[in-house]
Order: sequence, then structure tokens, then C-alpha cells
Amino acid sequence: MKYTYYPGCSLEVSSKSYSDSALAVSELLGVELIELEDWNCCGATVYLSYEELISFSLCARNLALAEKYDRDMVVPCSACYTSLKKTASYIQENAELRNKINQALQAAGLEYKGKVNIKHLLEVYVNDIGLDAIKSKVKRELKGLKVAPYYGCQIVRPLHGFDDPENPTSLDRLVEALGATPVYFPNKTSCCGSSLVATNEELAFRMQKDLLLCAARNDAEVIITVCPLCHMALDAYQKGVGKMYGFKFKIPVLHFTQLMGLAFEIPSKKLGVKTGLVPLNKALSAYI
Repeated sequence: MKYTYYPGCSLEVSSKSYSDSALAVSELLGVELIELEDWNCCGATVYLSYEELISFSLCARNLALAEKYDRDMVVPCSACYTSLKKTASYIQENAELRNKINQALQAAGLEYKGKVNIKHLLEVYVNDIGLDAIKSKVKRELKGLKVAPYYGCQIVRPLHGFDDPENPTSLDRLVEALGATPVYFPNKTSCCGSSLVATNEELAFRMQKDLLLCAARNDAEVIITVCPLCHMALDAYQKGVGKMYGFKFKIPVLHFTQLMGLAFEIPSKKLGVKTGLVPLNKALSAYI
């Protein structure tokens, strides 16, 4: 299966391990990710809340570039996925906005006609490839590993529709396909506050504390994420959150593709599983 691949800015630098593990896992599953040539930043959630028209235009440029190819567009970052999906939806529903954006795109010799199907990487693995095909690639079942599947607040909202917005199960079912155990995690669609860290650290840390406490109290040995921003929030700020609230959190955070790679016995160095700031615990080390 071939897809147009939009990596987004985070996967180029701060979340390179997500990109590396996604490419390695996709190759093993027979998924060819062809990077979109000359893609640009999507504007992410902050820009979208500040100046919609400019943000929509940034996203529309990527969509117009992707429209040249007769294949679906796959996105690993939840923020990018949401921005691109929202742009595509708004352009389709609002003729005035569509005209304004296409007028802006004309400066680059582009036009967006609304023909690109946008999918999150999780959706591709679970729905397009299928859990049976994923199970067939498992060489080392992650039996006994207790996993908190964290979806975040963006990829399952009603606008997108590939999973239940209140109680999604796609990531849980993927964890089970790998032989691991998804723990009870009622906070799995709560916001991690990543976009608030720079402007309201106390509020962001409170949100992250709630997530980490929920995972810890349900005996999670690892948290997996489907978004580079969520990963950074729970990994990079975990020590600071613990210090602020008097907890000693030591829960490793992995990209979901890294967990898949471990079950597939892809070399851990290729997956970048040791690049996180929270050290791996004994439960995870057993699979390295």
C-alpha cells in the first residue's frame, strides 16, 4: 500500500524517534510512505486559534501538493492531522473560504479541489492493514506488559470519525494484538496541555499530573502516545510535574510505533526507544 506521507515539523527534530520507528514498522507491514515533496508547517493548533485564514492557507498548500497524487495522505502527528482535516472540511463546506484560500494558492500556481483523503497513522495500521496482519508480524509477544493507551484530545473528535470520540478502542486493540495488556485508563482522551506549557505552566502541569496519576494508579508500566506533542508533554515534563505536586513519577513514555517495533523485534536502536528522558524500567527492558 502506498501513501503520501506528511511527517510534520516535530518528527523532523524533537520526535525523530517517532519518525524512525514509524518508517521501520511501516516497511515491515508493507506500507510505503512517500514523503510529500516541499511540504510546509501546518500552523498547528496555536496558529489555528490565532489566525484561521493564514493557518488554513498553510494547510491547503500541503493538501494542494498532495492532491497531485492518487493516494491517501497519512499523518503521524495528531495536531497536524487535526489541522489538515479541519482545513479540508471547512474548505468543502464554505465556498467563500474556499475562494479566498484558492486565491492565495494561485500565487504559488496551486489550487485545492478537495480530493485528498487524510488519515492518521494509527487509522492506517488498524483499519487499512488490520490487526490480523499486525499479529502475523509479532515475533515476541509483549505478555504481561501493562500499557496505558493515550489517544490525546484531537484524533478521535467527531469531525474525524475513525473511532469513538468518548471511548476509543483502536489503540487498545492494537496493544492487545501485540500481546500486551491495555490498562483501565479513563483519562485516555483528556488533553495533555502541551500547547499551554509556554503560557500557563501551572495549568499544563496540572493536566499532565492527572494523566500520570491515572496511569500510575492503574499500574501502567508504560504510556504509549500517538502524537509527538503528547509524548513530549508526558516525557519531558514528567520530572517537573512530579516536583510541583510531590510525586515521583517514573513511567516511560513510548510512541505507539516503538511498542509495535519491539513486538516485531526491530532493533531497539533503530526504534530510538532509549531516547526518551524517562529511563526505561525493568518491564520494558525485558524486551530490548
